[in-house]
Amino acid sequence: MTEEHDESPESREAEQERSAVRVYIVDDHALFRAGVRAELGTADDRVRVIGEAGSVAEAVAGIEHLRPEVVLLDVHMPDGGGVEVLRRVRERCPEVVFLALSVSDAAEDVITTIRGGARGYVTKTISGRELADSICRVSDGDAVFSPRLAGFVLDAFAEGPNSAPVGDPELDQLTRREREVLRLLARGYAYREIGSELFISVKTVETHVSSVLRKTQLSNRYELSKWASDRRLI
Repeated sequence: MTEEHDESPESREAEQERSAVRVYIVDDHALFRAGVRAELGTADDRVRVIGEAGSVAEAVAGIEHLRPEVVLLDVHMPDGGGVEVLRRVRERCPEVVFLALSVSDAAEDVITTIRGGARGYVTKTISGRELADSICRVSDGDAVFSPRLAGFVLDAFAEGPNSAPVGDPELDQLTRREREVLRLLARGYAYREIGSELFISVKTVETHVSSVLRKTQLSNRYELSKWASDRRLI
């Protein structure tokens, strides 16, 4: 008579690790990468972080070497950002799926990143559990977006795959960082909260706000909020 044995905890743990989605984190802020790694490590055993990078070159080399299933990709980094990573990796690693994870929810960022080849786009306000769910979904072939962002993509591709957003001379004069500061300011964030969200100092936030006021020829926060709302930046 053969005696049956229950599967050991070690065996179950090993099996879970083998079946977990292998994830690679790309973000130029080391503290944020550490936070994402910790969140995913405690939130869900369906995903496993296998590596990380803080620059475009490091990301390209790491992805090609480790061949993760899903790459969490920051949109705004030096040397071309997430779109440059997509451009350099997609042909050589077509099996890798990219999920943008960004502080920005601007339509132009979402559309550019999706056109570059990302499978989804979520913002950094997402919880660890929600992020793990999003990773698993894109790994399974779904397209995943934070609330409201899917509309940007549907509108853009309804106009044609090569269509470009209509230019706004007033908006075009703002730098990317100034737009990010303006967007958060218009949502009611305090200067300190904006600095924390964008990983910049309060003094830098004040400098950007002053620059935006000067370029838009507006005089206060209320006018800036209305200006941003009229351009669908909020």
